[in-house]
Amino acid sequence: MYVCGPTVYNYIHIGNARSAIAFDTIRRYFEYRGYQVKYISNFTDVDDKMIKQAKKLGITVPELGDRFIKAFKEDTAALNIEPATANPRATEHIPEIITFVQDLIDKGYAYPVDGDVYYRAHKFAHYGELSHQNLNELEEGASQHTNDEETARKEDPVDFALWKGAKPGEISWPSPWGAGRPGWHIECSVMSTHYLGDTFDIHGGGEDLTFPHHENEIAQSEAKTGKTFVHYWLHNGFVTVGDENEKMSKSLGNFVTVHDILKTVDPQTLRFFMATTQYRRPIQYSQRNLDTAERNLERLQTAYNNMGYRLKDAEAGNDPKVEQETRQIIADYNDAMDDDFNVQNGVAKVHDLARLGNVYAERPVVFSGTLDFIRQTLADLLSVFGVKLAEAATLDDDRIQALIDERLAARQNRNFERSDEIREQLKNQGIILEDTPQGTRWRKGN
Repeated sequence: MYVCGPTVYNYIHIGNARSAIAFDTIRRYFEYRGYQVKYISNFTDVDDKMIKQAKKLGITVPELGDRFIKAFKEDTAALNIEPATANPRATEHIPEIITFVQDLIDKGYAYPVDGDVYYRAHKFAHYGELSHQNLNELEEGASQHTNDEETARKEDPVDFALWKGAKPGEISWPSPWGAGRPGWHIECSVMSTHYLGDTFDIHGGGEDLTFPHHENEIAQSEAKTGKTFVHYWLHNGFVTVGDENEKMSKSLGNFVTVHDILKTVDPQTLRFFMATTQYRRPIQYSQRNLDTAERNLERLQTAYNNMGYRLKDAEAGNDPKVEQETRQIIADYNDAMDDDFNVQNGVAKVHDLARLGNVYAERPVVFSGTLDFIRQTLADLLSVFGVKLAEAATLDDDRIQALIDERLAARQNRNFERSDEIREQLKNQGIILEDTPQGTRWRKGN
């Protein structure tokens, strides 16, 4: 898998995080099903935005890249996103990029002019097929939106840059066409094929990258190799905000960074919220939707804790009927996820499993083997969404146990005022009591 990563000139917003979470979830599902996944996600660490921001901050472009790559790794680690097999940086592959561009020139697919190098879009027979674009219509649109100076250098308005000649004071590298830097599209062609070969399985990214970025990647790569570039293209939907469902992006100025969100939102809640929407669908970011995700996640954690609590008085052995019900839920979950990673239907099966576990845990007699099987299955299925279930605290804290014992005695003596005082005291310390037929349980709350 190759997934287009961020341009590292700022903290990532949750639109960027949505892509990282969506493809991490897909990767995790493959691994859950037994696949070995080589997962490459790049950093674009040189472009116009990088140059502008570095100048604004009074630092070099590489220093800017270092700063926000570090921030990206911190934010994605908090969201329990597995590290990529490799995170190549565009600036680490300049010699390969130059060789790749020269090869396209030699094959007649590209041409240098005034220090720039452009790709001849019309020469690639399949240009526009991924995004269902008509090249003639694209040509007309490009001629209306390209500045006159650039249009004058191009053979055709729809041609795109592979190499950009450096302006005074800009970061640059020497090349056969003069000092300059790579165009955006060529970076991903070079880095993906460097790590995954001329043809690989899955290429992912946001739906806004379908055209022109991914379309241009195909044209460049297949012109060079003569082979199919990618077998499956997956594009995640946008994150929207507000009543108008406006796309979240830095350019629109309506974005919220993950760095800021994680100051007030539990990372697991944000991860669960974003991982449980099918990757192609848009996500509406709102406090209400976050609250719903938090409640749903807490229900799953409570079910896991309920079964763990019953283990203390469970009998050795298994319940074949309940375990068969569990295996059926696993099969249904797999079927849902096999259908283009339909996580909404998949997580519905996880809730079915939690309900089964809750009902089983309320039985007068339960078996440890069955409780362990359901609990482990619940943890395994949720791990695909990047969620880690925590073990409930055990009743070995003398202070908490003494208060629980005192509360029980108060209830038996009908001293309900003292019983309520103890419950409130524990609640203020983050301890939630649950009275059940099997006794009083406690767990850590928010």
